[in-house]
Amino acid sequence: MRPAVRREVTGHLRAAYDIGERRPLQATGFGRSSQRYRKRSDPQAAMRMRLKALAAARVRYGHRRLHILLRREG
Repeated sequence: MRPAVRREVTGHLRAAYDIGERRPLQATGFGRSSQRYRKRSDPQAAMRMRLKALAAARVRYGHRRLHILLRREG
């Protein structure tokens, strides 16, 4: 079962029985860490995509030279 579905089930149990967070998690066997987990986006995703594009365009360049090109672009 996916974590999003687990959160929905737990939320439904909490609302239906007017109880806290721990009891529905204990009854269903889900962990509290998966209940509170929030996905974070990668802050450097755009830079990685640009680095891959530069490396594909300039196959013979090494990582040092590609780093210099990225620094020049900002």
